[in-house]
Amino acid sequence: MQDPQRELTLLSDIPRWHRERRPEASAVVFEGRTTTWAELDRRSNQVANGLRSLGVEPGDRIAVLARDDDHGVVVAFGCAKAGAVLLGINWRLAPPEVEYILEHAEATVLFMGPDQQDAPPDLPNLRHVISLRDEEFTSWRNGLDDSDPMLSQEAGDAAVQMYTSGTTGRPKGVVLAHRSFFAVVRSMKEQGDPWIGWTPNDVSLLSFPLFHIGGIWWAMTTLIAGARLVVVPSFVGEEALRLIEGHRVTKACMVPAMIQLMLNEPGCADADTSSLTHIIYGGSPITSTSLDAAIKQFRCQFGQIYGLTETGNTAVFLWPEDHQEEDLLQAAGRPYPCVQVKVVDEAGASLPPHTVGEICLRSAANMIGYFKNEEATKATLIDGWVHTGDAGCVNERGYVFVSDRLKDMIISAGENIYPAEIESVIAAFPGVRECAVIGVPNDRWGEVVKAFVVVKRGHELDRKAMARHCRASLADFKVPRSVEVIETLPRTPSGKVQKHVLREPHWEGRDRQVN
Repeated sequence: MQDPQRELTLLSDIPRWHRERRPEASAVVFEGRTTTWAELDRRSNQVANGLRSLGVEPGDRIAVLARDDDHGVVVAFGCAKAGAVLLGINWRLAPPEVEYILEHAEATVLFMGPDQQDAPPDLPNLRHVISLRDEEFTSWRNGLDDSDPMLSQEAGDAAVQMYTSGTTGRPKGVVLAHRSFFAVVRSMKEQGDPWIGWTPNDVSLLSFPLFHIGGIWWAMTTLIAGARLVVVPSFVGEEALRLIEGHRVTKACMVPAMIQLMLNEPGCADADTSSLTHIIYGGSPITSTSLDAAIKQFRCQFGQIYGLTETGNTAVFLWPEDHQEEDLLQAAGRPYPCVQVKVVDEAGASLPPHTVGEICLRSAANMIGYFKNEEATKATLIDGWVHTGDAGCVNERGYVFVSDRLKDMIISAGENIYPAEIESVIAAFPGVRECAVIGVPNDRWGEVVKAFVVVKRGHELDRKAMARHCRASLADFKVPRSVEVIETLPRTPSGKVQKHVLREPHWEGRDRQVN
């Protein structure tokens, strides 16, 4: 029996494969519009031929600056069929940030969403701007040849370029090959493991945006299986519940904050989410309180993914059955069959189990490299291993435990402290909405722990009670010496907490950011 998850190796082949076998089945749903596999294949042919008529060559970067919709999915496959590289840009970015990405990537064509009010930048490489406004895009697309260009392509060719939103410095363009979107699921199939059991009968909710590795990877994984993809322009808890119920969604992938948003909705308890078989979460740790509430409410299997844009998204998975072992709930999971993991010290030497160092990952899904940044590529991709910049360890059973980002480590009286552990404890304290932990200079101890806390509306923080709560779970040297209540945490456009902004007032005037 033919299986697309075993046979397909190119993003461009996905609509072709399913159009031949299930032309009238639904592929993409967006706000009342349904696109069949036959339509997805034909329309992506039109986009590919339209790009080629504009002079686009294989390897050119084609940018999309828009909220997600069905047109964006068509453009993604059109880029693949034209041999171009899809460049999704976060539509929340400020104009100078967008301009930097377009210029650095040398994008030749820009698709702009109807919500984009700013004029496109005047850049030497940017030759064409195409509107994704429904009537304008449809009119442009429908006037194009719908025959398949059938260009010669390889699984190792560049397919997607995504810019990482670092907390300092300019973002880097991660270049991913076609193979990055197939390696993990294929390895599971080869091992006879159904993973989360994808079938053409599944209905998947696209919660992450397509400009995010989680979004493009989840969308392609859905469509490789021939399942139906329900697209939303941006995540809203109430809307997500409505779509799950209305479309009988079976699988969803979310960050923990999205799960919490659904749980916070007044109508959550009454929503019919019985169709769900799996909720996959990742991007940040989930508190035990939120996980317990979600399992009770949604009554489906939960799995946790861990990975980076540089690893092609998920490289490590905490299987649903692992959630039954309390000791494993703090783990990121085990690597997939195609993924190798090691933990190294500062000199690059491998460390034994339970010893904290830098987590490194190697697989066929790993990035080709950073675009026009050989120095950064050599520093991150070493002998095929992606050095994640995450601190953690592996136990004797092969489970990966992530402690924190290495650069966030606090050293107090010679003790290495990882803020993520403290943040997890504080987040479980009643009334806390979110928090961040940093190290601040101290003449006696070198550094001490400081916490920034955002409280829920209508709550006041009882600092003494929170200190007792922390001491019940943490060693004394990990308990925050000071707590500052703030209205919001500073974040990058993609939502990462900017800890350097929190640190700056405390380290101002010092030559080094360690003490």
